[in-house]
Amino acid sequence: MAMWRDEFFAWVRTLASAAVYATLIVTFGFQVARVEGQSMAPTLADQDRLIVNKLRYRLGAPQRGDIVMLYYPLNPDKSFVKRVIAEEGDTVRVVDGRVYVNDVPVRDDFVPAEYRSHDDWGPQVIPEGYYFVMGDHRNNSSDSRHWGFVPKKYIIGKVQIRWWPVPHARVF
Repeated sequence: MAMWRDEFFAWVRTLASAAVYATLIVTFGFQVARVEGQSMAPTLADQDRLIVNKLRYRLGAPQRGDIVMLYYPLNPDKSFVKRVIAEEGDTVRVVDGRVYVNDVPVRDDFVPAEYRSHDDWGPQVIPEGYYFVMGDHRNNSSDSRHWGFVPKKYIIGKVQIRWWPVPHARVF
């Protein structure tokens, strides 16, 4: 009877340890997310599954070109996936759909012509502690052009891996 009880408690300790480790990993390390909508097409598609690295920006800052998961500034209960276009101190403008950061055209040849908007926006300087983000499907994206700059504290993490669908799995 004592051996059975010892084995039972060993299992309970193992399961409790696993639960604690899993909670720590999800809370501070990584998060699984799902893309909702087409705003990041063609890079990401609706219902793609992602792994978001939440540690990355605890140790450093988002960089231009990073794909990030963020809290929607107008309703922080929602989260979005967007691409960082400009960092604090940068001047960003859009002229006939072409994006410029510090008067240099952004290299965005991954955006098909039919996904480009023909809007004009800016120029505006990104304030300290903020970022300018856009979706890759510029015609179908609610982003910093519409709701303003994103505070660093709203950036949850860097999209590290698309793991679903498997044939399109990719590391970013």
